[in-house]
Amino acid sequence: MSKGRAEAAAGAPAILLKYLQEQNRPYSAQDVFGNLQREHGLGKTAVVKALEQLAQQGKIKEKMYGKQKIYFADQAQFDAVSDADLQGLDAQIVALTTKVQSLQQSCRHMEAGRPGALTTPEMQKEIQELREECAGYRERLENIRAATNHVTPQEKEQVYKEREKYCKEWRKRKRMATELSDAILEGYPKSKKQFFEEVGIETDEDHNVKLPDP
Repeated sequence: MSKGRAEAAAGAPAILLKYLQEQNRPYSAQDVFGNLQREHGLGKTAVVKALEQLAQQGKIKEKMYGKQKIYFADQAQFDAVSDADLQGLDAQIVALTTKVQSLQQSCRHMEAGRPGALTTPEMQKEIQELREECAGYRERLENIRAATNHVTPQEKEQVYKEREKYCKEWRKRKRMATELSDAILEGYPKSKKQFFEEVGIETDEDHNVKLPDP
């Protein structure tokens, strides 16, 4: 191995880690090699070894898709995205795609000689900008959907069921305690506050806690 190739191989892990974090999308070793070989002079063997090293160190993630291994940035370092954000991105993609189609139609009309349309350079520039914007949203959406740290609908439903269960039990026990204390207070000579202080009862209100609505 030449000195230059050896130096490139030694710096491969840092180069690949930065690349995967900046792109934030899944790649095979062949994809990474093809994208970076010309710029950094990395050999395929060096790329494969560097990716495996980063995965073993926990700096990136790897998954098997059939017989091919895919590498991508650890999604834990990125902010979580809600279902509403995903739906918003879908809506933006649909809107941008519709606008591109409309502009392309207008461009065809203009080329056919219809008056009132934008000039060809203006139309082509706007179409290109919209295509790039739409591609950016698609890529972001794919990256989000490929992430591994999302809460599944099943997990979300389980959390809601447990919350409902504990709130129901809370409501039940509070009702029982209220009924019992009211029965005692019917023959108690002092005030309710004095009774609670003597017995050592602490209420939700004492701790500024409010039972959630059903």
